Amino acid sequence: MSKNRGRKTAAKKFVSGFVSILGRPNSGKSTLLNALTGTKLAIVADKPQTTRTTIQGVWTAESSQVVFVDTPGIHAGESLFNRRMMQTIGEALQERDLLLFLIDATARPGALDEEAVELIRGAGAPVFAVVNKIDAVPKKAALLAVIEQYRQWHEFEEFFPVSALTGEGLEELRTAIVKKMPAGPAWFPPDHVTDQPERFLAAEIVREKILAVTRQEVPHAVAVLVDEWKEEGRLTRISMTVHVERAGQKVILVGAKGARLKEIGTAARVELESILGAKVFLTLFVKVSPKWRENERFLKELDWRAMLGAAPLAPATEAEEEQDGPVTL
Repeated sequence: MSKNRGRKTAAKKFVSGFVSILGRPNSGKSTLLNALTGTKLAIVADKPQTTRTTIQGVWTAESSQVVFVDTPGIHAGESLFNRRMMQTIGEALQERDLLLFLIDATARPGALDEEAVELIRGAGAPVFAVVNKIDAVPKKAALLAVIEQYRQWHEFEEFFPVSALTGEGLEELRTAIVKKMPAGPAWFPPDHVTDQPERFLAAEIVREKILAVTRQEVPHAVAVLVDEWKEEGRLTRISMTVHVERAGQKVILVGAKGARLKEIGTAARVELESILGAKVFLTLFVKVSPKWRENERFLKELDWRAMLGAAPLAPATEAEEEQDGPVTL
């Protein structure tokens, strides 16, 4: 006879916590966020500084809930825009239950990587070193050399070799993350996956398509803002403006007779229809907004929190070129 017969089985303790994902540009933070939550919450591109603000993703299981916070890549902040990105990274280090420091297994560790490690020292939270892109490192010796270098720089709690792209090692990582979470409530309903509004995600998807088709000089100079969003039953009408800094960038982005902008818009519309579950009528404009990365008013509008009901941008100044287009898809 079982000794537990006649007794109540103790309920499994619920655990929850907040986990920040940090690392150098192009280390795969957004891909990891999407993989750990099972949902595309952050855009992905093979260009640095693709992620420009913190993005929250929630993963909920039967007895646990983990709130992941993706951050911009750790880099030198020169413009006001870059300094703001670095400020969000500093905020993501505070009051967290765990930090995931992402390492690109394909890149030889250097001085900038060591400087990035400096940020996590004294953060007050345990840190896992997540060595990403192991699918692209055929020789185990090369992977061990990368791990050994980071081991010399910081006393990480554990090292987890993973591939956010293929999923290798992610279950072991997720299990270890849950074990680090303290007892606590579910902070969000089970079906909650992110705090980002659909308007922000839509603008980011357009930017992702721009990153995929334009040359190196354009991506950092591009910002996308939603001008209008109307839901009419099964049809959603969305109007956006793509801001660039120079006329030459605008020419590249629009392409001959608007062909490149149409390519970008078509790809974005198809993905948006899949996400929103509705037919999308997408209109894109292109506008030259010189030095927008140093314009505090513009940067406030670019923050996704401004999409939750803030007033639209003020009319263009004389230094801003009028919109080109529209291109409607």
